[in-house]
Amino acid sequence: MAKTDTHETEADLTGVAARTKPKPSIEKIGDRKLKPSTLMMGHGYDPALSEGSLKPPIFATSTYVFPNAAAGKRHFEGVTGKRPGGAEGLVYSRFNGPNQEILEDRLGVWEEAEDALVFSSGMSAIATLFLSMVKPGDTIVHSGPLYAATETLIARILGRFGVHWLDFPAGATRAEIDAVMARAATGNVALIYLESPANPTNALVDIQAVAASRDAIFAKAAVKPPIAIDNTFLGPLWLKPLQHGADIVVYSLTKYAGGHSDLVAGGVLGSKEHINTIRMMRNTIGTICDPNTAWMLMRSLETLELRMSRAGENAVKVCAYLRQHPKVERVGYLGFLADTPGMERQADIYARHCTGAGSTFSLLVNGGEKEAFAFLDALKIAKLAVSLGGTETLASHPAAMTHLSVPDARKQALGITDNLVRISIGVEDADDLIADFEQALAAI
Repeated sequence: MAKTDTHETEADLTGVAARTKPKPSIEKIGDRKLKPSTLMMGHGYDPALSEGSLKPPIFATSTYVFPNAAAGKRHFEGVTGKRPGGAEGLVYSRFNGPNQEILEDRLGVWEEAEDALVFSSGMSAIATLFLSMVKPGDTIVHSGPLYAATETLIARILGRFGVHWLDFPAGATRAEIDAVMARAATGNVALIYLESPANPTNALVDIQAVAASRDAIFAKAAVKPPIAIDNTFLGPLWLKPLQHGADIVVYSLTKYAGGHSDLVAGGVLGSKEHINTIRMMRNTIGTICDPNTAWMLMRSLETLELRMSRAGENAVKVCAYLRQHPKVERVGYLGFLADTPGMERQADIYARHCTGAGSTFSLLVNGGEKEAFAFLDALKIAKLAVSLGGTETLASHPAAMTHLSVPDARKQALGITDNLVRISIGVEDADDLIADFEQALAAI
């Protein structure tokens, strides 16, 4: 069930008898643990508590009525941090709500996380995470590249408040990670932040090596810095970072989780201890997702596995075609790592961490910006738009669009070149997409 009693059905805090209690969610049948795709159809929600409605209603309210004053006091003790564990009921829509709490329960199912939070956007999730973890003088160690807005937030915004950062390349070896971690450890490392695959190069980070390095370098520390990772490109179907040493997982739920390019939201998953810390910041600055968006995300999670699987199957076919095209320099698709010379370490990370190659990849055309733009402008089925993970195929030019704010020297160092196009494959017919890419490449 949801983290609080969203329908005010339990006994109130003064001992008055309870009304009808919600039925517990069914998570097992006999010894069989139900799969996430099954649990998405009803986990955390009892229709009997909402007039028999098969789907949760949208709770469009700003505030909630307390059963009595003592309950109101106890709820506020939770949301203000005077008592650990958060609110024990519904308080105010800046803090919680039925739609958000049911959604958070279902998000946690995919990665077997202890707890989860939802936010108004992916960047509000990341910003709230950072604000809850760091203070002036602290250091963030991160992989590179990151999504451009994340890099801007770390270097340009948090940097103004005395937060430092050090980074290592996404494909770094254990020795390279150790070197950066040891250098950072001369100060107070508050957070280790990863993005894998990296946006937009698709370079993988060795989460296990980062966790081993953290544990070794900070073996004598009273508290080890948590490892957070942006899992938007592959999660939750093809990568589960909590199983490989990460402590916190971040999502732009706008992408695959939402999956229809009709909402903006973010999510953070992890242990109750870390999530409670982040929740306190979310309660303060009000970055929670709204009820309507939460309801739409619950709808989307019901088809998450179907959509991601179809998009992944399409990507296999499309990338196999693009790889052989004479006007294509290289296809940065994870499914090609095993047989690509020089990519042995990336292939090893992929084999240990991932269960699928995803449907978002980088396409490097022969030439530069002019040729990349010619290709993009000629597309007929694929849409020229930023974002990814939707039902439709999208294509964009990171150097001139999503990563335009990244300094030119850093873009070059990270491999974000003028001939790189980022493509997110959707659920259309794969042969139709191949025909579209074929005619668009002919325009170069």
